[in-house]
Amino acid sequence: MNEDRSSSATASSERQARSWLEKLSQALLREPQDREQLTALLRDAEQRNLLDAGALAMIEGVLNVSDMQVRDVMVPRSQMVVVKADDSPESILSVVVESAHSRFPVIGDTRDEVVGILLAKDLLGYFAQCLSRNGDDEPRFNLRDLIRPAVFIPESKRLNVLLNEFRANRNHMAIVVDEYGGVAGLVTIEDVLEQIVGDIEDEHDIDDDVSIIRHSDNKYTVKALTPIEDFNEYFGADFSDEDFDTIGGLLMHEFGHLPKRGEVCNLGRYRFKVLRADSRRIYLLRLTIDTEAEKPDTASEA
Repeated sequence: MNEDRSSSATASSERQARSWLEKLSQALLREPQDREQLTALLRDAEQRNLLDAGALAMIEGVLNVSDMQVRDVMVPRSQMVVVKADDSPESILSVVVESAHSRFPVIGDTRDEVVGILLAKDLLGYFAQCLSRNGDDEPRFNLRDLIRPAVFIPESKRLNVLLNEFRANRNHMAIVVDEYGGVAGLVTIEDVLEQIVGDIEDEHDIDDDVSIIRHSDNKYTVKALTPIEDFNEYFGADFSDEDFDTIGGLLMHEFGHLPKRGEVCNLGRYRFKVLRADSRRIYLLRLTIDTEAEKPDTASEA
């Protein structure tokens, strides 16, 4: 009899243990109920090496894109690099070379009058004809023959919706308009993709083991992670490295905010233009040095 009671008690304990374990397993394996639970689950998977850090970052990027709007990533109107419909081919080429972009809004009298998009590669045909004529009369140039239709979208459009439209229509740039119909800025497919996959290498990129690349006597491309000490040694500058280690950190302080692509900061004779940045940090800078500032002020000396 005692053995029967003992066996029954043991069986009861085992059933209770199994029941408790089942409840615990269900609690651990249940589907996440909101974004926070899903993110926590993904990060836990990354901690247990079920996801690598890159995959986790991309998944979080996808989740973030569904909540973001065009206004969060667009290039503001004031920072758009544009060409005018009546510009000469030489002046347009100068803009293309200076900016190193591949697409340009073409405007009329004002930036609110966007008449189309110019692809830099579409200029090749015209300049090829010029070269083939060997100094004879230049071929007729009409920019309106080269431009492509512009796509206009509202500031409030969701990034995931825009990405689907870019893919479906094979567009890479859209003009952003505000509620009054005025041009607020522009956005490219790269701006959207970088929110998912992080920084995308482009024509500005330089080798990993190079921090500064020289283009001319006063124009350079500089990585934002360049140590201030190295920058000072290269350019003969005297920026303090007591509070900041990198030139990007120094510029972040000077801007007073996280700058977007195209924003400019002047530090003495050094003019920095942000070539690439995302919602977290600056990556690449275009440096222009004012060589005139090195010359003595002869008027004041006199």
